Amino acid sequence: MAIYSEQEARKIMEKAIAYSSADSCEVNLNGSESGNIRYARNTVSTAGHRSNQNLAVQCSFGKRAGTATIDEFDDASLEKVVKRAEELAKLSPENPEFMEPLGPQTYDESKTYNESTANITPDFRAKVAIESITPAAAKDVTAAGFLDDSNSFSAMMNSNGLFAYNRSTNANFTVTMRTNDGTGSGWASRDVTDVNKLEAAAASKRAIDKAVLSREAKAIEPGKYTVILEPAAAEQLLGNMLFSFNARSADEGRSFMSKEGGGTKLGEKIVDERVNIWTDPLNDEVPSSPWNGGGEPLKKMSIIENGVAKNMFYSRYWAKEKGVDPVPFPSNGIMDGGSATLEEMIKDTKKGILVTRLWYIRAVDPQTLLYTGLTRDGTFFIENGKIKHPIKNFRFNESPIIMLNNLETLGQQERVNGNLIPYMKIRDFTFTSLSDAV
Repeated sequence: MAIYSEQEARKIMEKAIAYSSADSCEVNLNGSESGNIRYARNTVSTAGHRSNQNLAVQCSFGKRAGTATIDEFDDASLEKVVKRAEELAKLSPENPEFMEPLGPQTYDESKTYNESTANITPDFRAKVAIESITPAAAKDVTAAGFLDDSNSFSAMMNSNGLFAYNRSTNANFTVTMRTNDGTGSGWASRDVTDVNKLEAAAASKRAIDKAVLSREAKAIEPGKYTVILEPAAAEQLLGNMLFSFNARSADEGRSFMSKEGGGTKLGEKIVDERVNIWTDPLNDEVPSSPWNGGGEPLKKMSIIENGVAKNMFYSRYWAKEKGVDPVPFPSNGIMDGGSATLEEMIKDTKKGILVTRLWYIRAVDPQTLLYTGLTRDGTFFIENGKIKHPIKNFRFNESPIIMLNNLETLGQQERVNGNLIPYMKIRDFTFTSLSDAV
């Protein structure tokens, strides 16, 4: 069993640190028990269970640091990995941005563990696959899906007195449905901390319906269209945007948050005033660890408030250089939504496009946050409040900043990849060319 209690983890790490003669020593201990089932062509192809554990030691002498890892925790192995990390540190060049390990910290009590998810059985995974494959076959559709669940822990200790421990569970389900004539495709995903909220059968039905509805898609001209972005589509662009709230990039003039002539846009209105985005590791729907990989406590924090940029993220090094407090990168993102359902948003659209998701997204210009990519797995033309017909996929060129300034309607939120993202109706979304891919 690769799951260690807080007391067991502490004992192992204390022993490892005791072997070190370095100026500082930091130990990270992780373990997980996870299971999965995969199916394709309406048949289960693989299923399994994984048990992993790992200990990483970083030792430093001055600004020279070395890291070594091991997955055996007897006394001899712990001493061996510590001495190896010290050997590597002495051989390493100095890191001019090296920061001493943090001292003791105070963390909030985590909400990331759920007993039901930790106890998922092979029978449960098989049931998820059956409830996806059976209705797909009945609709002349082929299913390909993957369910992966995990029960894990992370622990951290250093020679300056810091200790952190967290237990977490997660279940991720994704499914693609293809019509057997090869012309239609649908997709859906679910990720949860509590497996009782998984709703995999509903996700499979949603993907099947999309696949059937998207058969024999028609081509329409590229251009600027009103779009309804489902949360899975919006999340990818918003996630890229949040990564760009890095204070150092902005200060050095390499970011959309940089101002011409110097300075940043912190405190300025950058998007529609209805946009509110924040992070909260204690949110009941998308809980995350209350500390990050560096041992910094994570707290609820506003990122964009009423369209105004409220915070940027400062590494400990860059915070020291600028004489401010560190602001760690968030572990989740939550965007405020509205009450409108997808059906209501479609009904309220005279002419537009419904986008299920985006893929193959690449940066074009980091200073304007311009991205390109493609629609996928269900793209539909809306006319007079109804889905009129499926359309061929598009390549797009768009910036999430421009997108959030062209906001028309915010809909209900959904959890996507550990984030809460609403449906969004956006005007003047730019599609540049057609794609023949289904």
